[in-house]
Amino acid sequence: MNRIQPRRLVRQIGLLGVLSVTAVAVLSGCSSGSSDSSDGGRGFSEAKQDKNSTITVWVDATRVPAVKAFEKANPSIKVKTVTYDGSANGSNSFKTKMALYDRAGKGWPDVVFSSQNNDAAWATQKVAGKQSFAARLDKGLVPEGTLSGFSKGALNPCTVDGGVYCLRNDLAQTVLWYDNSLLKKFGYAVPKTWEEYQALGEKVAKEHPGYIVGSVGDTWTPEVFMWSSKCQANDVTDIRSVTVKTDSTECKRAASMLDTLVANKSLTKLSVFTPDFVKTYTGKVLMMPGPAWFAGAIFNNPESLNVPKGRLGVAAPLAWDGDSAVAGNVGGGTWFISSHSKNLANSAKFAEFVTTDDAYQVNLAPGYPAFSAAADKWVAKQESSGYYATDLSGLLKAGGLVWDGWGFPSFSQEAIWAKTITPLVSSGKSIEENLGTWGTAIKNQAKVNGYQVND
Repeated sequence: MNRIQPRRLVRQIGLLGVLSVTAVAVLSGCSSGSSDSSDGGRGFSEAKQDKNSTITVWVDATRVPAVKAFEKANPSIKVKTVTYDGSANGSNSFKTKMALYDRAGKGWPDVVFSSQNNDAAWATQKVAGKQSFAARLDKGLVPEGTLSGFSKGALNPCTVDGGVYCLRNDLAQTVLWYDNSLLKKFGYAVPKTWEEYQALGEKVAKEHPGYIVGSVGDTWTPEVFMWSSKCQANDVTDIRSVTVKTDSTECKRAASMLDTLVANKSLTKLSVFTPDFVKTYTGKVLMMPGPAWFAGAIFNNPESLNVPKGRLGVAAPLAWDGDSAVAGNVGGGTWFISSHSKNLANSAKFAEFVTTDDAYQVNLAPGYPAFSAAADKWVAKQESSGYYATDLSGLLKAGGLVWDGWGFPSFSQEAIWAKTITPLVSSGKSIEENLGTWGTAIKNQAKVNGYQVND
């Protein structure tokens, strides 16, 4: 049976055997000049290669420094940078634009960054017999030593039917962020379970109204709360098979908790990226479950909450009573190399650099690197800054706890939640009472995308 990221058969990426990125300047199978179109042993038909051609790289605004770091380190390689939305919030712009180039038979970029983890599901599939967009990486384009250097499970979103088709930029494992100064001021302890978290939210609503313990106002809410509750709403078990069970105990317990805390206003309905959120809750976020990248994007950001030095703490993912703790995942980003590229050598060199090299991943990257060696250095650098009130062991622990029962289909769970549940929450409706509505929307979208749905 062919499977996409199955829990039992996904190849586990080891933590050892890291090769220096400089060791891959010459890639197996690439000629030193131009060559005619051929397979090259990589599983796709290569375009005529020209090692001196400009590579076109698509990135979102946040990843522009990655391009600049590469250009500084490789001044002889010509790069054209195109900025786009990175398919943020399930916009599907990456897929839509590549479909246009597929129809035209030209125009594809050489390398693309996407903020979504579901792109490999479509980017590896042939459409109307045409070659898929994503180049397979584990047949010589990227050395095995480099691939094995990524954190355990980091390349799961990139792995389809046993092949690796993208490189992960950063991990977006969920943890519990908290304001250590406020906790001490109010006399509260850091919760260790979701039950304790809910109880604390109820106390905050009564004793300190106006303060919050989190947000449900963003499209990734299910990835923070439902995923980390082992809600089997998005379990991809085969290339075109998905299990959707939103009526399970695991789904209901998370939904019930959210309903309770939304009702007492200790969970805000505002998106963390809105001016109203910043205006209303600066200095009033007691804690917030969320991804690793919240540190730089929300807390240590002068344009957002701007939490002062020495106050922000981080705890490992919470557990439900009687169950093991797991983490969810919110994005993390992936880099794809086009199978149509006329300069595979430099495209691969670029993709490896921006995912593994310290010049970007340690010195500039705002998020927790997916590449193990860079992650260790990144954490050490963050801790040495003196900004945090605690060590970052919670982040390290969470990196290995992302639950594998939430898969990566070709459609966006964020878009479904935004269309189905967010309006209900905004109007005061119960999430728990509408889990069936959510499940139906997921199933319908899965069927539209050609999945067999199991429940």
